[in-house]
Amino acid sequence: MSIPKPDFTIGVEEEYLLVDLDTLDLATAPPELMERCGAELEGQFSPEFLDCQVEIGTRVCADIAEARDDLKRLRSTVARVAKDYNLAPIAASCHPFSDWRETHHTDKERYNTLSDDLAGVARRMLICGMHVHVGIPDPDQRIDLMNQMRYFLPHLLAFSGSSPFWRGEDTGLNCYRLTVFDNLPRTGLPPRFDSWSEYDRSVHALVDLDLIEDSSKIWWDMRPSSRFPTIEARICDVSPRLETTLTLAALTQTLVRALWRLSLRNQRWRIYDNFLISENRWRAQRYGIEGGLIDFGAREILPFDLLVEELIDLVAEDADILGSRAEIENMRTILKRGNAAQQQRLVYQDAVHAEDTPENALKRVVKHLIEEFHADL
Repeated sequence: MSIPKPDFTIGVEEEYLLVDLDTLDLATAPPELMERCGAELEGQFSPEFLDCQVEIGTRVCADIAEARDDLKRLRSTVARVAKDYNLAPIAASCHPFSDWRETHHTDKERYNTLSDDLAGVARRMLICGMHVHVGIPDPDQRIDLMNQMRYFLPHLLAFSGSSPFWRGEDTGLNCYRLTVFDNLPRTGLPPRFDSWSEYDRSVHALVDLDLIEDSSKIWWDMRPSSRFPTIEARICDVSPRLETTLTLAALTQTLVRALWRLSLRNQRWRIYDNFLISENRWRAQRYGIEGGLIDFGAREILPFDLLVEELIDLVAEDADILGSRAEIENMRTILKRGNAAQQQRLVYQDAVHAEDTPENALKRVVKHLIEEFHADL
């Protein structure tokens, strides 16, 4: 039986934090806001683990243009409704100065159970992420492509970094979110599997022991979706700007297609051990797009200006077919402008140099994040 050609449909999920427009601190989402957004967005909006946090998800999109329209509508609706309650959404993976000890999880059975299961680890979960689904109908092909995609997960992370601050302090990291998230079980880079059946057996070893209810409780950086015939990239920080989200989504989609295209020629990306890929994951988490990543074939650290051109060349054919050349080439703009973590640090440093207090400088960062959220709407 022949393997069906993938359609490479795309879906994007984003988590946002809600802030008070006066204090710029986190704010609990009023029930009326949740009800209005839920009604207007018809199943594409939901509360998240914390009561100051919401999640949106696009429909299944044929291409990045369709994803752009849907994400713009979703972001615009959340922003418009939130403003009626003197609130604003920000798309950053950590709030610059809020304290997780002052937050509360949403009172729903699912989240109550999660809080009980994860104990103290769950209480620090004041973080937001972004997930990208790419449609791959054949289960074994999902596993094969996931094995190869592990190599590129640090590249995606480096561009997405948006969480340099935690509880009012500069952590020195581009992505502090992962230091919190990696404390959960079943996180990090996905293991290598030889087949779907091997993956399925591994999942059911935990399900049969009633340790997890299903594979949705596996939170790797990339996984086969528990609900859809997709592979789901989960490594990225959420991006303040819509255009950055679209670039990361397009890069994920085109990389998956490029690896599939190689398979048509009986070629594949070399599989590296997670020990090596984890080193690049750390470099991306620490330095973002400023420090470069290791090219294991060349055995050298390549700066991102070279890595960007290599990525564009690798997926150029696929970007043209999928209609995402502009989004892919936007990596050059992000590199020149700086990723979201760099931008937040610049806002903070400019405020301090202007003799503002550290507290007010952090509030300026939140104002910047609100502006970035609205910039492309």
